[in-house]
Amino acid sequence: MSKAITLTNFGGPDVLRWADVPTPQPTEGQIRVKVKAAGVGPTDLALRSGRLKAFSLRENAVLGFEVAGTVDALGPGVSGTQIGDDVAALLFDLGGYAEYAVASMWVEKPASVPWAAAASLPASAEAAAGVLRQLGVKTGDRLLVFGGGGAVGLIATQLAIAQGVTVVSAVGERDDALVTSLGATPVRYGAKLVDAVRSLGAVDFAFDASGKGVLSDAIALTGAADRVVTLSDPAAADFGVTLSHPTPERAPHALEDTMSMMAQGRLRLREYRTMPMREAGEAHRLLEGGHVHERIVLTL
Repeated sequence: MSKAITLTNFGGPDVLRWADVPTPQPTEGQIRVKVKAAGVGPTDLALRSGRLKAFSLRENAVLGFEVAGTVDALGPGVSGTQIGDDVAALLFDLGGYAEYAVASMWVEKPASVPWAAAASLPASAEAAAGVLRQLGVKTGDRLLVFGGGGAVGLIATQLAIAQGVTVVSAVGERDDALVTSLGATPVRYGAKLVDAVRSLGAVDFAFDASGKGVLSDAIALTGAADRVVTLSDPAAADFGVTLSHPTPERAPHALEDTMSMMAQGRLRLREYRTMPMREAGEAHRLLEGGHVHERIVLTL
């Protein structure tokens, strides 16, 4: 047995409990990671509350899509990785808020990358690269990013701009300077957003990394629902918009590419703060209440 933060029911942050769980065992093509840090993302909050029904969760599920830690067991068929290696991993089946997690997609963590930064990367990088790929953005396109100051939005902005895409970024006022420094043009959420975007020129695609009820505006600005992808808006189907899910095929090289960029100082992450993993409920409360602007990374 080992310890993990379990989801005892859908509801507020107090449904998250530190409890004994069976230690997970790696299967074919998997590794087991002794977790040092686990990222907390907005999808975790939506799953915990029960607002996002797209994922089926087993009883006493363990949330968390991304971790960094040390490999301590190898499943059959794993090569190129050894016990003791430092890695960052993306968890398609969740399980990150735990002492141990199993993963089928991982990348070596360079010594120069801090544990918390490594744990902040996998889910955001895979989502950013994956949705850009699903949208089919290319050099010369104009992309509108909702939530451009967030963890996924910042990475998506940098990847798109590196590809020769013009980015318009919907952000709060405090993120204006940040997205501008990355080469994007900031616009403000609210009643004037559509006019503000149109004043800058037509946009070809919209990437909703915020899940804050922006799909109607996104469709109005791009002209078609199939030019919009959202990561977490549960109303996606009502608008005919794709709700994108993490899969091994969505962006298979995202972790390797972005970890290399980060190690070379060519990729900027959203600022983060760390909290002990036992305080996962408090982390959710702080994020949900808007009491912190940084990402939160749970540590052991």
